[in-house]
Amino acid sequence: MTLERPIAPDPYELLPTLPSFTLTSDDVQNGEPMDARHAHGSTGGDNVSPQLTWSDFPAETKSFAVTCYDPDAPTGSGFWHWVLVNVPASVTQLPSGAGGAAGTDLGGAFSVRNDYGDQGYGGAAPPPGDRPHRYVFAVHALDVDSLDLTPGSSPAYVGFNLTFHTLARAVIRPTYQIKE
Repeated sequence: MTLERPIAPDPYELLPTLPSFTLTSDDVQNGEPMDARHAHGSTGGDNVSPQLTWSDFPAETKSFAVTCYDPDAPTGSGFWHWVLVNVPASVTQLPSGAGGAAGTDLGGAFSVRNDYGDQGYGGAAPPPGDRPHRYVFAVHALDVDSLDLTPGSSPAYVGFNLTFHTLARAVIRPTYQIKE
């Protein structure tokens, strides 16, 4: 088996252009390798979502969604690692581990199932020996108090809804690789 394939486009380069705002993290940095604690347990990682903080979003923001997507997964459709929706506008940071199955008290926010089939954050797990994968963490500032979704909604369906309600988006893109 070979993993040779073209580099997938950044998913947000394929959508309408939106304003940005500030997204930072104490745990991950743009373009830099993530620590193994943010990798999936199947790879020996701790499956801990990174700390995220955001600011300077539009004043009319009514809620947020937080997503993590790997466009480099050898699937033809990428891989959704985390989709957290209905985060109140008063929440502007998530501590490390906020994406756990139990999550933290975020005023009605919830995670839909990721591509592992679980609710919550599912850490990085690229195939051993593959090139570094990009993990696109995005915070979407929304124009509605909540999206009409359920925990059983698919990530693609959430993405469809985000397209019509996102005022601005902030992104950070750390990487992860498992060397053979």
